[in-house]
Amino acid sequence: MNTNLIFYRKATKEDLVTIVQMLSDDDLGKNREQFEYPLPESYYDAFRSIDSDPNIELTLAYYEDKIVGVLQIVFTPYITYQGGWRATIEGVRTASFLRGKGIGKQLIQWAITRAKERNCHIVQLTTDKNRKDAIRFYEQLGFKPTHEGFKMHL
Repeated sequence: MNTNLIFYRKATKEDLVTIVQMLSDDDLGKNREQFEYPLPESYYDAFRSIDSDPNIELTLAYYEDKIVGVLQIVFTPYITYQGGWRATIEGVRTASFLRGKGIGKQLIQWAITRAKERNCHIVQLTTDKNRKDAIRFYEQLGFKPTHEGFKMHL
């Protein structure tokens, strides 16, 4: 596979079925996503909010007219770091049949470039502690586990 032929575009509502399918295509995702057709309306509600916010980008990676990756990047202004902006990468997935082919690496590199274009001073992301392969992957790309994160499900 020639990863130089991957290109990126903003996701559309018509892409949601494929996006949710990709998000649900692993051990953790299958338990938290509801991939069915038609998709639950909650996915469309979320998409409308994302699509209308200039500081959130839901981006797809394409190869030979097929969606092969997805991520969401959120740009947030902070008072800390002298009012600097941060980019938070979330929901990174590559198509299961193409994992290990360099698509994820290229997708993350695209997001880092995008963060630089938006004058962010830091790029951050989180991954579940059970995703050992993902943790290794992000560390190989230069990310450091500098903070301990906390969540509370409501």
